[in-house]
Amino acid sequence: MPAHEPTPDVIAAAKRIAPMVLAAREEAENLRRLPDAIAKECAAAGLFSLYLPKSMGGLELSPLTGFAVIEEISKADGSAGWCLMVRNAISAFLGLMPAKAGRDMAGTPADFRPAGSLRPMGHAHAVEGGYRVDGQWNFASGIDHANWLYCSANVMDNGAPRLDGAGNQAVRAMWVPRDKVTIVDTWTVVGMRGTGSQDFKVDNVFVPDAHTLSIFDPPREKGPFYHPRMMFAATWTGTAANSLGIARGAIDTFVARARRETTTMSATPLRDRPYTQTKIAEAEAIVNAARAYVLDAAATAWAATCSGTDDLDMPIAQLRLAIVHAMRESVRAVDIVFHAAGTAAVYSKNPLERYFRDIHVGVQHLAALPVHYESAGKVLMGLKATDLGW
Repeated sequence: MPAHEPTPDVIAAAKRIAPMVLAAREEAENLRRLPDAIAKECAAAGLFSLYLPKSMGGLELSPLTGFAVIEEISKADGSAGWCLMVRNAISAFLGLMPAKAGRDMAGTPADFRPAGSLRPMGHAHAVEGGYRVDGQWNFASGIDHANWLYCSANVMDNGAPRLDGAGNQAVRAMWVPRDKVTIVDTWTVVGMRGTGSQDFKVDNVFVPDAHTLSIFDPPREKGPFYHPRMMFAATWTGTAANSLGIARGAIDTFVARARRETTTMSATPLRDRPYTQTKIAEAEAIVNAARAYVLDAAATAWAATCSGTDDLDMPIAQLRLAIVHAMRESVRAVDIVFHAAGTAAVYSKNPLERYFRDIHVGVQHLAALPVHYESAGKVLMGLKATDLGW
């Protein structure tokens, strides 16, 4: 982080809240959302305001600080860490809006709890002063505790698609108050059950121009987090933190259980078996190496962005490569310890099965798509990152 940024207390807060998250994990699984008490603790500690601009009452911290907070909570519960990651990532989009509009939405003191979807699954019909919005969106993680919904929509003029400068369908994000949407209960899933990532509907709701944005708009905020080349990489650093936190939680859980667990075929504790020792070391090396790469790449990209240089191709490429690598390596590490635990790992009472399910859902995120390897490879081969859209 820049030298002028004071050491925040949000990391200490995350360490304090993590045991509460762990204790509430079964409740979250049963509710299929973040428990109310955990959401309140996170909000009160500022954990939902990490990337919200300071001009709007947020903390506007570095991606490295966000990484530490999200990783800490994800060790205890992948779903809770996911909600934290998503809420902060969406908050960063307010950096594309005028400060007054953002302050009006966040309130004083700031209480901005967004959820929503980047997928343009609705329509925004242009009317005087704004848009009339309708549609149904999915994967709105944390919607039960949200107060604003981010709705990416196809813009329509008099019933016809509005085209952008390249001749493509114009897309714009609409901010809709939570009390104007209807939750559709769809969240019956294999993993990340505690995220409450439900569908939601919007039916002919008016959204003023001031409460809209495009991810292609130039940032209104001048901080490095909102730099158009950095913002997605910065927020996706938190996505990698979630995966690495889940992997760390799985490893720590396996080590603790291996000290006392045996199997039906042997009375020797798992910890004393050469095979188990080999596998835990392998998983440890995988996670530590992937984590070190993300932290190094994030620090380099952040420093380059803060310096004001235009030479961001390689730092951003390395960070995006580190993110996809970390997420996929986290899956590999969790798989190793899950299989090393044997048949005991298949029982729902064994926390390993939760980490196993959660990591396999988390890696479905856009940040972990294989195409990011190809894009980074193009930059490594000398092509311009701006030609790739980032």
